[in-house]
Amino acid sequence: MASSSSSSSNRAAVHLAILVLVLAARATSTHGQFNDEDDEDKRGKFIATFQTYHHQVSGSVYAVDAYTLLLTDFSYDGKGADTFFWAGTTTLSGPQGFIVPDEYGKTNVLARYHNKDFTLTLPDGKKISDIKRFAVYDLSTQQAYGDITIAEEFDPPAPRRIAQLSTLQHNVSSESIVVLDAKTISIPALTYDGLGEDTHFFVGQGSRPSPNGVIVPDEHGYLDPIRAYKGVDVVIVLPGDLTISKINWLSIYDVKSKTNYGYVSIPEKLSVPPSLIKVHQIESPEKYSCIQLHKKFQLHYDINAPSINFKLVGQMDENDYMAWGVSGSDERSQMEGADLTVAYMDDTLGYAVDYNVTAKAPCTKVLGQYKGVCKDELVGGQQSNQLSEASRRNGITSVSYRRALISPDPGDKEFPLNSSVYIVWAMGRLDERREPSFHEYYPKGNVKLNFKSDSGTAKSNCMGFQQEQEGAGLLRLQQQRSAAWPKSMIFDRSVRTFRATIGPAAGRRGYQAITGQTTMGLAWYINGLLAPELYLRRGLTYSFQVFGGNNPHSAELYHPLIITDEPHGGFDRLSDLTQSGVRVLAGIEFTRRGRPRPTAVGPLCLSKHREDRDRRLDDEFPTFQKFNRTLISSCEPGEPGILEITPNSTWPDVVYYNSFTHANMGWKIQVIDAYSKSNAAPSASLNYPIVLVSLMFFTIFNF
Repeated sequence: MASSSSSSSNRAAVHLAILVLVLAARATSTHGQFNDEDDEDKRGKFIATFQTYHHQVSGSVYAVDAYTLLLTDFSYDGKGADTFFWAGTTTLSGPQGFIVPDEYGKTNVLARYHNKDFTLTLPDGKKISDIKRFAVYDLSTQQAYGDITIAEEFDPPAPRRIAQLSTLQHNVSSESIVVLDAKTISIPALTYDGLGEDTHFFVGQGSRPSPNGVIVPDEHGYLDPIRAYKGVDVVIVLPGDLTISKINWLSIYDVKSKTNYGYVSIPEKLSVPPSLIKVHQIESPEKYSCIQLHKKFQLHYDINAPSINFKLVGQMDENDYMAWGVSGSDERSQMEGADLTVAYMDDTLGYAVDYNVTAKAPCTKVLGQYKGVCKDELVGGQQSNQLSEASRRNGITSVSYRRALISPDPGDKEFPLNSSVYIVWAMGRLDERREPSFHEYYPKGNVKLNFKSDSGTAKSNCMGFQQEQEGAGLLRLQQQRSAAWPKSMIFDRSVRTFRATIGPAAGRRGYQAITGQTTMGLAWYINGLLAPELYLRRGLTYSFQVFGGNNPHSAELYHPLIITDEPHGGFDRLSDLTQSGVRVLAGIEFTRRGRPRPTAVGPLCLSKHREDRDRRLDDEFPTFQKFNRTLISSCEPGEPGILEITPNSTWPDVVYYNSFTHANMGWKIQVIDAYSKSNAAPSASLNYPIVLVSLMFFTIFNF
C-alpha cells in the first residue's frame, strides 16, 4: 500500500509539473500556438482533437506517457445528466469500457469546463495502449458527446534506448544511451580517460559532430572540461531551451582541438516524454556581456571607464550566496589572496560585500589579527562595491553593483583591460551569522577572463536557468544523492575515551545533512566517525584525546576542543555579549582579565582527500565508510591535549562538542542517566537513505 501511494503521489506531481510547463509555454509561444516540435517537447505526443457531437465538447488530447493523457483547451458545457470521461476498449461507441477519474482523481459527474488544460491518469495501472477510444460519455443515455479514436499502432512517449557511444579516441565508450525525456539523457557506464585538452559533452546538428555545437554542462552543472570516467552512470540535461528534437548527435568532443572522441547519433522523432524543466531567461541591458560560470551562476558586466558594472545572477536558495573575484595569483585561479564580492539577499535587501581572502577558513582572529575570508573593512580596507539593485524571483537571485576599475583600496585587485586575468568563483550557504561558509560549487581548474575582448560579445555564452518541477526524475535523483549518510552515534557504556581528530566535512551528504548546519569545510572525527552523536552517562568520567592542531598562527588548522550548551561553537568568534549567554562546560578557562583561553589543545591529526580526488564528488559515495576509505591521514608528533569531563546533574540533557575557533565542526552529546534502548535512536532509520538511492538507480537504468 505504501508503495502504491508513493507512486500515485509522484505521478500526481508529474502531472502538475506538466500543466505548469504547458501554461508557461503557451504564454511564451506566438499567439498561443505550438509547432510540432513544441508539442512533442512540452506536451507529449499528439493523439487527436475531439469530434464534437453535443454539449460543446472540444479540445485536443496528447499522450504524456504510457498512463497519462493531457487535455488542452478542453471545453464541455456541463449539462449532461450522468457524464464522465470514458475509455472505450473498442472503437465502437458504447458501454464497453471504464470511467477515467477526472483531474482530481475523482469519479464525480463532470462539471463545466472552458478552455482548460489538465492531465488524466488511467485507473488501475491501465495503459493508453489498452484502449481504443476516449470520450466524454453519458452513462444514462449511453451517448458520447465527443470522442477521439486511438490508432492501433499508436506508441505513447517513453524513455528510448538508442545506440552506445562510438569509440574513436581516449577510450571513450558506454552502454546503450537512454533518452529519458525531451531534455534528459542517461549515459550508462561512461568511460573516458580524461586526457583531452578541453573536452566536453557536446551536441549539435548535422550528420556528424562539428565545431558548430553546444557545450552541455556535466552531471553536476559544471562547464569545465569533463573529468575522467570509468564505467560511471551519468545523467546530463540539455542547456537552456534546447531539446532532443533539435539535435542530431551527442559527442565527447574536444573544443580546442576540434576533435570528436566518440559520439552517438540521435534518431529523429523519438517520442519521449515531455521535459519537466521550466527555463527562465535572464535579461541584461543590451551592452552587457555575459559569462556562464556554472549552470547555476552567471556573470554579467559592462565596462564604463573608470568604472565597471556587474550583475551577478544565481539560481540558489534564500540562505545561499554567490561569490566571484580576481584570483590571488597571477598564474592560476587561487582563492588565497583573492579579492571577492559575496552577493546575496536578506529578505528584500540585497548585498554585494567586498571580501579579502587570506586563508581557506571563515574570518577569525589569529593573535589579534583577522584572517580567513574577511570583509575588507575588518582588515583595514573599505567596502568598494556600490550596490545598485537586487531582486529574487523564481528561485533566482540577481544583484547588481558598480566598482572602480582601479580601486584606491590597496587590498583590492585591478580589473585590467589590456590583458587576461585569472578569476575565482563559488556558491554556497550562508552561516548563522550571514557569513559565507565553505562553498558547494566552485571550479577545480583555472578560469581566465579578458574583460575587454569579451565585452559586448558574450550574450550567447549564457543560457536560461532551468527549474526542475516537482516530480521530475532527475530532481528526485538529486535529492536522494544529497540525502544524509546514515548518522553515526557512540552508544556504548564501555567506551570512556574518545579520540578527536580533524577531517573533511564531506559535501551535502556529510556534516551538513547530518547536523542541518553549514560547514567551514572541516569537522571533528570522533573515534574515526564523522561528527557522531555521543551518549554520556551522568556520574561517569570520560576523556577526550584532542588532535585538533596546536598552532595558533593557523587560521584554518587550530581547533581546541570545547563543550558548551549552544550548537555552533566558535566561541572565540563571538562578541563579549554573546559569549556571556553561552554556558561553558569544558575546554575553556578565563584569564584574570576575563578573556577566554582554550585548555584542550593538541597536535594536528588531519584526514584529507588524495591529490587525485575531486572533493566536489563527495556526494557520490553512498556511505561515510566508503568515503572515509579514500582519505589519507597524517599526524604531527606530540602528545594529545586531554579534555576530561564528568557530566553531573547540573548538565543539560543535550550539550555540544565543537571547536574553540570555528563554528559548526562538532555535534551533540546526549547526557543520560542510564544506558537503555529507549535513549538511542532507532537503528533501522539509519539505512533508509541507502535504500532510496538504490531504488532510484534501479528505476532509471532498468526499463
